[in-house]
Amino acid sequence: MVMARVPSDKDVDVLKSELFGLFEHIQKIRREIAAIRRPGESNDHFDQMSDELDAIVEHTEVATNAIMENVEGISDLVMFVRSKTDDADIIAALTKVDDHAGEIFTACSFQDITGQRITKVVRSLKFVEERVNALIGMWGSTAVASSAVDEGPEKDADAALLNGPQLAGQGVSQDDVDRLLNGADMTPAPSGGASQSDIDKLFG
Repeated sequence: MVMARVPSDKDVDVLKSELFGLFEHIQKIRREIAAIRRPGESNDHFDQMSDELDAIVEHTEVATNAIMENVEGISDLVMFVRSKTDDADIIAALTKVDDHAGEIFTACSFQDITGQRITKVVRSLKFVEERVNALIGMWGSTAVASSAVDEGPEKDADAALLNGPQLAGQGVSQDDVDRLLNGADMTPAPSGGASQSDIDKLFG
């Protein structure tokens, strides 16, 4: 019969050290997960990133359509002018305008490629989001939500103002800006309107 070895004090100390190190790593992982998605809070980084990427696709599509519509208008004008002249030099110049218009149409194909690539990025974000949600489920949303999070370095006064373009339905509207610049009463009306906090957003 083989007798089981009784752990020495040194063995116990090593085990305690390893368990403590493992616990620290687990706590760090929980804090990192909470920094990405803290259950119960509205500032979901995954949703924010997806919304921003969707806005890029939407605004790029709108801008591209506007460019192409204007190029079509230029082509129509070129066709009209060509029908009104027999001057060879003018016709040659108009042909070059048509060639440039064709190049613009070709360049506008970037919008489809950009949209496809951003869609791939969004799918990757969704994959990471699912894995993070699975880890939150393993630990429990309460445990993750209670984890201390490092908010990172504070922004200076100028950086705090650089929030970039607002998503649709967010931020201060152009109507609110116009009312402020025209000296209108900025007291919120029953039907809505700019509040003092909206005015504060204008000036940081």
